[in-house]
Amino acid sequence: MKINLINAIHDAVTCLKNGGVIAYPTEAIYGLGCDPFNKKAVQRLLKIKQRSIEKGLILIATDWEQVKALTLPIPEERMRKIQASWPGPYTWVFPASPKAPPWITGNFETIALRITDHPIARQLCRQFGDPIVSTSANLAGALPAKTAVELPDSLLAHIDFILNGQTGILETPTMIADAITGEILRAI
Repeated sequence: MKINLINAIHDAVTCLKNGGVIAYPTEAIYGLGCDPFNKKAVQRLLKIKQRSIEKGLILIATDWEQVKALTLPIPEERMRKIQASWPGPYTWVFPASPKAPPWITGNFETIALRITDHPIARQLCRQFGDPIVSTSANLAGALPAKTAVELPDSLLAHIDFILNGQTGILETPTMIADAITGEILRAI
């Protein structure tokens, strides 16, 4: 990893730890992120996006250890299938444990999680030491940015840090599926 990227990830982590909102590359699009355990940071991110808290948010992590406490147990056979898809562009919706913040789960008793395989997002989570929020870098209902250059001025005016890098090769945001039933909620 190049020195400037290492420094940029360090700066992004510092921003997250200070309650900031960042933009960063993911598997398909640029995402907006913050510390999911910092309610004020999440509320600010939602305000920037003009997104309702009721919808809930996706969290990305570098490994299962970072997120497993936020879920309730699921059948072992299902968990093996999920683990086989990670790291990768697959977001799974799990039953949420009481440790899952309600400002992340929204109006649901579930939590959406992805063990990312995007190298920058993965390193960001690793250095942060916790999962981070991952929602598309756009106003609610608008097309998401695929590059940092495409980030709209309406977001740029309010976010604290942009972690530059290439998005992954996916043409559309990651698949979302139910962890227990396997039902596809959003296809790739």
